[in-house]
Amino acid sequence: MAQFQEVLKQSALHPKPAGLVLQYGTSGFRTNAKQLDHIMFRMGLLATLRSKKTKATIGVMVTASHNPEEDNGVKLIDPMGEMVTQDWEEHATQLANADQEDLLTALKNIIEKEAINMSQEANVFVGKDTRSSSASLSQAVLDGVSALGGHSKGKRSGYLKDIPYMLCNVLGPYYGLATVEGYYTKFCQAFIQLTKNTSNRTDDQKHLCLDGANGIGALKVREMESHLKKELQISLNNDGSKGRLNHQCGADYVKVQQKPPTGIKINPGERCCSFDGDADRIVYYYTDSEGTFHLLDGDKMATLISTFLKELLTQAGLDLKIAVVQTAYANGSSTHYLENTMKVLVRCTKTGVKHLHHVAQEFDVGVYFEANGHGTVLFSKAAEEKIQQLAEDTNVNDKRKKAALLLRNTINVINQTVGDAISDMLLIEAILAIKGMTIQQWDTIYTDLPNRQLKVKVADRRVIDTTDAERRAVTPAGLQEAIDNLVKKYRQARSFVRPSGTEDVVRVYAEADTQESADALAHEVSLAVYRLAGGVGDEPKPLH
Repeated sequence: MAQFQEVLKQSALHPKPAGLVLQYGTSGFRTNAKQLDHIMFRMGLLATLRSKKTKATIGVMVTASHNPEEDNGVKLIDPMGEMVTQDWEEHATQLANADQEDLLTALKNIIEKEAINMSQEANVFVGKDTRSSSASLSQAVLDGVSALGGHSKGKRSGYLKDIPYMLCNVLGPYYGLATVEGYYTKFCQAFIQLTKNTSNRTDDQKHLCLDGANGIGALKVREMESHLKKELQISLNNDGSKGRLNHQCGADYVKVQQKPPTGIKINPGERCCSFDGDADRIVYYYTDSEGTFHLLDGDKMATLISTFLKELLTQAGLDLKIAVVQTAYANGSSTHYLENTMKVLVRCTKTGVKHLHHVAQEFDVGVYFEANGHGTVLFSKAAEEKIQQLAEDTNVNDKRKKAALLLRNTINVINQTVGDAISDMLLIEAILAIKGMTIQQWDTIYTDLPNRQLKVKVADRRVIDTTDAERRAVTPAGLQEAIDNLVKKYRQARSFVRPSGTEDVVRVYAEADTQESADALAHEVSLAVYRLAGGVGDEPKPLH
């Protein structure tokens, strides 16, 4: 076939380095940008096949999120804005690692296995972040799309979160107009509607200090500001004009270092937030009058949002099932507060947004956030219809009607397709305004248990196998028993270990009633991992 000849011809321009093997993981492919040209071309091919298979538009996002600027990556997005399915992740790994002479065979195997009609039209959206490597790498994706006769809607220096948003809207007006302008208009109008009845907000209350991580989110916030009509007044730092992407700034830096981005002066009590480089994570923070730093991460955001939604559902008299989906990394205090104080159902699942998203879909209202600030809220179609009907019902009392209208506007400010820092920011800002809460009041809802995360280098991470949403180790023999015995030594303690998805390290998490205890427990569990799971290099040293 002529198109396979074109694949061969184009493939020669994007050769695979000999011996390089990469795995499509939770974040797609991600490594040093110099190793990705052939990967991008092949993901263009795969996205075209996926589009033909689904008879719908597929998204390709060229980004390495919170990684340093010299890295890059790529992930495929399905028609409803979700990550591509598990079996197609396996196709991606096989296609990426096929030797140059075996590429056509690997491609034909996928076509045969998935029974793809090659005469079916294919459409692919391509978006990229602000990295210097993204322009050429996204061109390689487009080369792959065109080699198989697909139509591309890129190379856009687009806000990456509007790609899942647009995919939904290609299928119809699911959320709004399928344009960047449509994205701004929809979310900003919903925010203004949601906050219009809040009582006499001052300019101080409308003010937010934002760290854009020198990434794509900063550029898009700048473009979006006029749509907010001064209802949210953003001081934008790390806007990409001079700093490096994610360098001493961004959500990951703030969370890991437990301090504000370098070079940003924060007044006591000032409300601040940071995006990561591709704006799918957000964390909030402030410093108190004594200069102490306070972080409000994904757990705190999930708690604020789910509490707000549960109160509105109760006021509206709607019997809808709401749940919060967490991972093992969620702080134990957040789980305890949600289950015991708010009486909200909490489900725990494996690490990775695709796992949380899947579980959240099981409920009428599913709130999910990883502790790193990546998440969103999902409403079932039935829940949306019930809320809409109540909002339009002329026979209900004012209290129920008001709650239904607030719920409807809340749905409109949420990007349900994927974690979206801009949408999450607007939602948090709206809830704080409606509740008349300061960031300090939000922070005191519950107090995090002190915790510590460490990692242990091992010869082969596959020796660790886990169960119970990664909270218990099945192998190697004796490891879980050792962890259980160590946990018993401390108060309010828990610990778990899980293999990294990308490197031969084992990640250790521990929490306890004091930081000293959490640190000691994390160290002792690290030693158990080192001794029982094939640690390499020096034994882990105590933190103190």
